[in-house]
Amino acid sequence: MPTYFPLIFGYFFIIFMVFCYNICYNLCCNFHSNILSHFSHILERVFFMLLTQELFFSSPLAYQMLDHTNDGINVVDINGILVYVNNISANYLNQTRENMIGKHISDFYPEAVLLTVLKNHRPVLDKKIHLVPPNKYIVNSYPIFLDGVFMGAYSIFQDIQEIDRLNSKIKHLEMQVSLSKPEADYQHVVHMGTMQNIYKQAKKIVGSLGGPRHSIITGESGTGKTMLANLIYHYAKEIGVISKNAPFIEINCAQFTNPDIAAMEIFGSVEGAYTGSKKRKGLFEQANGGILFLDEAHTIENYQNLLLKAIESGKIRRIGDTKEIDINVIVIAASTKNLHEVFLPELYQRLGQYEMHLPALRERSLEEKESLFAHFVKKYENAVWEARHIQYHVLFTPEAKYAILHAVYPRNIRQMRDVINYSIDASSPLIEDIGEKTEITTLVEMEHIPFTVSEHIEPKHHNPQPTKKTDVITQEIAQEIKQAYETGLGARKIAHRLEEMGHHIPYYKVAYFLKKEYPNKN
Repeated sequence: MPTYFPLIFGYFFIIFMVFCYNICYNLCCNFHSNILSHFSHILERVFFMLLTQELFFSSPLAYQMLDHTNDGINVVDINGILVYVNNISANYLNQTRENMIGKHISDFYPEAVLLTVLKNHRPVLDKKIHLVPPNKYIVNSYPIFLDGVFMGAYSIFQDIQEIDRLNSKIKHLEMQVSLSKPEADYQHVVHMGTMQNIYKQAKKIVGSLGGPRHSIITGESGTGKTMLANLIYHYAKEIGVISKNAPFIEINCAQFTNPDIAAMEIFGSVEGAYTGSKKRKGLFEQANGGILFLDEAHTIENYQNLLLKAIESGKIRRIGDTKEIDINVIVIAASTKNLHEVFLPELYQRLGQYEMHLPALRERSLEEKESLFAHFVKKYENAVWEARHIQYHVLFTPEAKYAILHAVYPRNIRQMRDVINYSIDASSPLIEDIGEKTEITTLVEMEHIPFTVSEHIEPKHHNPQPTKKTDVITQEIAQEIKQAYETGLGARKIAHRLEEMGHHIPYYKVAYFLKKEYPNKN
């Protein structure tokens, strides 16, 4: 064997080993890379892929989120077959999704808005529907297009029963506040009867050439003392005695059981005047440039001297202060008592230059009561329009109207107003029975009037005239009314038509007859 052969063999052996090493190295590197890539892919799926759009829509996550919304969701194909229903929609009907999917939408929602979208291929937005009363839903429905091809539609709806209930409560409270707040808008009433001279005198308080005066208003509770003070205030603004933005500050003096607190409320206080006191304006300062209305003024006997000084000097001093403040205030004191017997002579003289006494309701004429009656009925109708945008017509039977006008009201006008409101409430339909009606007529009968009032009605002084035959709805006239009503005429037009035919049937009788004959339509 040649001596150089081992060298050659060793050389090829080294080359072979290097080659094997490279192969093994590459295999190991590729294996290692695949392992790292595999684990990297797993880590990426765990920590990052949940946030990607592809994984979100390819996983059940989207459906889980749709099931946890507060809205119901329905999806249908072009034939109205449900292809998706979320749990909210199924729960509204006490159904399961499995039972609903694959069936027609009308099997579960007979008035489904989706049916309109399938027909018109256009969205329907903010549609209110009643599924099973009293449940109410607001629905938004949209068509589904894929590459320009109409594929179906979907609806998103929400139960708004609770929202509607809260809105109804708010509107009801607003209407009650409107009906019960002190009157300032029935000048037509004060122009007649016992109120005519009082209103003229009230205008002189602020409209005389000698300048505005302080005044006293007396009368039983509920006779309209606050109303008269408001009339004086508005008249003073109208003629320019006070500015258009002048304040009207009203305070019920009877609410103060502590005379010291009352004095601080009326005249104000400075910080440190008493334990915990702060710097604050009193009612005189708040009313500066306008009118201060002191209701139940007979209860201020403990600080009459302070009130007298403020009226005489035109200056007030806050409790605990040494500085005087100029004020320009018209004071109107109202009371159910005779202030001549309660006030200091000097204070009564300053306030009583103009004293007005409001008579009780029982002392007023029937004409004046009828004006008040008409005013409160109209006010109720207007309140319904403001709250619900419904044209409301309130009618009273002759017996019911007579009972209200001749009842005894210990609390006077305020009580009469409350009785009228209560009677209309009792005769009115429930909100849930109104539906989509925009015009309603209500007839108030004796049964709707509070028994405490109907049991104290002044007796009639003469027998009423017998009812004329032309006032009676005979079978012939009843047929005429029905035929006219079924052609779309209302009670007023029907009464007018009957008048032309020689039948003198009052409007309220026609309305009452229709209410009896068609209870579900009136």
